[in-house]
Amino acid sequence: MTIFDDIRLLRVTYLRGPNLWTYRAALEVWLDLGELEKHPSDKLPGFVERLTAALPALEEHHCGVGERGGFLQRLVEGTWMGHVLEHVVIELLNLAGMPTGFGQTRSTSKPGVYRMVFRARDEAVARCALEHGHRVLMGVINGLVVDVNAAVQAVREAIDRAYLGPSTAHIVASATDRRIPHLRLNEGNLVQLGHGKRQHRIWTAETDRTSAIAEGIARDKDLTKRLITAVGVPVPEGRIADSAAEAWEAAEAIGVPVAVKPSDGNHGRGVTLDLTTREQVEAAWVLAEQEGSEVIVERYIPGDEHRLLVVAGQLVAAARGEAAWVNADGRQTVAQLVEAQLNNDPRRGETEDHPLGRIDVREDGAIVADLRRQGLHAEAVPEAGRRVLIQRNGNVAIDCTDEVHPDFARIASLAARTIGLDIAGVDLVAQDIAKPLAQQQAAVVEVNAGPGLLSHLKPAVGSPRPVGKAIVDHLFPPGDDGRIPLVGIAGGGSTSRIARLVAWLLQLSGRQVGLACREGLYLGTRRVDERDATDGALAERLLLNRDVDAAVFENDAATILDQGLVYDRCRIGVVTDLDNAAALERHDIRDADGLPRVLRTQMDVVLSDGCGVLNADDARIAELAQYCDGAVILYANDAAALAAHREASGRAVLARDGAIVLCEGTAEEPLTLRGSTHLHLHELLPAVAAAWAFGLAPALLAAGIDTFDVHTCAETH
Repeated sequence: MTIFDDIRLLRVTYLRGPNLWTYRAALEVWLDLGELEKHPSDKLPGFVERLTAALPALEEHHCGVGERGGFLQRLVEGTWMGHVLEHVVIELLNLAGMPTGFGQTRSTSKPGVYRMVFRARDEAVARCALEHGHRVLMGVINGLVVDVNAAVQAVREAIDRAYLGPSTAHIVASATDRRIPHLRLNEGNLVQLGHGKRQHRIWTAETDRTSAIAEGIARDKDLTKRLITAVGVPVPEGRIADSAAEAWEAAEAIGVPVAVKPSDGNHGRGVTLDLTTREQVEAAWVLAEQEGSEVIVERYIPGDEHRLLVVAGQLVAAARGEAAWVNADGRQTVAQLVEAQLNNDPRRGETEDHPLGRIDVREDGAIVADLRRQGLHAEAVPEAGRRVLIQRNGNVAIDCTDEVHPDFARIASLAARTIGLDIAGVDLVAQDIAKPLAQQQAAVVEVNAGPGLLSHLKPAVGSPRPVGKAIVDHLFPPGDDGRIPLVGIAGGGSTSRIARLVAWLLQLSGRQVGLACREGLYLGTRRVDERDATDGALAERLLLNRDVDAAVFENDAATILDQGLVYDRCRIGVVTDLDNAAALERHDIRDADGLPRVLRTQMDVVLSDGCGVLNADDARIAELAQYCDGAVILYANDAAALAAHREASGRAVLARDGAIVLCEGTAEEPLTLRGSTHLHLHELLPAVAAAWAFGLAPALLAAGIDTFDVHTCAETH
């Protein structure tokens, strides 16, 4: 068998936003097949069989055929290894739990060199999948043993390191459903929803509306109880105990049975329930003291534990916990019974993806205490037929939202509002949450900030609840998409002066305007960074700035090809020219005819209520109107280039005898300038069209042009 050299990965580029290939982030790979260019899939004996044996789910890939088995058909007929690598990488991502449906591979002008691209939600994960996909493919090509499971595990670990937690990811997905943009602000779960002045931030189930004072109160369980008791929320009687001896004194004063827990713990750590003897109470105090700064002894309320999720004062989800038991067979130890009857449940695990946690009968102090009360320990062998209590209430993961009586919804809301939390997990104990409060003994035992959402997203029993939608709706009322108006200006040449003029005109309308262009990063008239701000890392700072309520971005073809756009959608998109194609040879673009496909990206992202602005003097640019979801304004020096558009009642900006004319159908309105301007018509026309599309009146447009040169001189000096 011929042994082939590795496919060479010539260049790997992460495209952070909309790009030549797709609206979303992607990884683009330039690769050289070498000798494999002469050996497509149908020319390598046994290759198809080896590949499908290693990755049998490739049968599900539709490919260009458009149906299940489409890719296998291409393999049998013969396809090149760049295309095969694309599908191997996508399949590894699918197997690792990050479904990826998009990929393309295209030849270049150089034989054997291809451009391969695939959807990349995260750069590190995409690069990991590429590395291992490349390794798997070369192993299959050369008839080596390949470890697909190891490759999948490596990608899965990369996902675990890099991707948002399930609660945060669910909130972000809910925002995306409403077309609210998002930006990840750190390697954890801090995410910005929306742009500029209209943004909000989340950190899992906390928001920028979550009060630090309220969080501090919620951490202090004793203070929380005193405050909610004062407004009529039922709570169990309790007191602080500074020692094990004081804990028993408190238990005697309150009356057994009691519960003992840390005053500032969370997730149930250090909590022991239903204690009746001095030995039990003092042992529970030691356990709780390890988990918090103070220990509370309180009356034990019999019943099931419930977690009620309150968002903006409204109950949006509820879950119930149940006790975990095992049935002894007289042969296995308690630890073995737990593994066989409880921990083997696929819903149990140690990650956030599992609605139920694994049970550790050796290390969990509350479980150890409960076993001791039953005369048992982890290595004990209970007699056959005995039912052994392992965990009281267990994980709160049984959905009961539809069962909650209005009494409990009311007290949960009151407790959250009293503490001051916009999002709260209210823990209460009730015998039957479907019955009125007055008919049973029930109490709120905790109010938590930043509550976990997993029990509502992936309940062990019952239906998932749209808690992410509730949180997003709390931050963004109906009709608010969190977007500020963005203007993107794209061309082959320098469009900096156009971008600066547009920013100046928008500023005259009363907006706080940010500008990212080749000359730097601007906030209003102040340049805050002199570096080239067509670089996405700099330009993104405008979207993060809470002062900015409109922004203008200069994007040349190289920016789109090397990085992708920094924004997902824009209000106004402008394409000015097809210059400087010669500078893009590294992207296999040889002349101006290769630029429209690149600059089309700017038209692709115009919002449906936005506007595209196109240079009609170049028919290739004017044809990009078909890709714009919004309205279109054409501009030109040649009136004939605008005739058909105007006949269809379209808007246009025309240069006539050195003057600028605003046209809408047959109606015309010339701009009246006070004097001459140093700006050229090829700069004035697109800037005026963009500002007009933004809604600026002709008089304000003229005033902006008249004052722009003065403004520029002031900035320069």
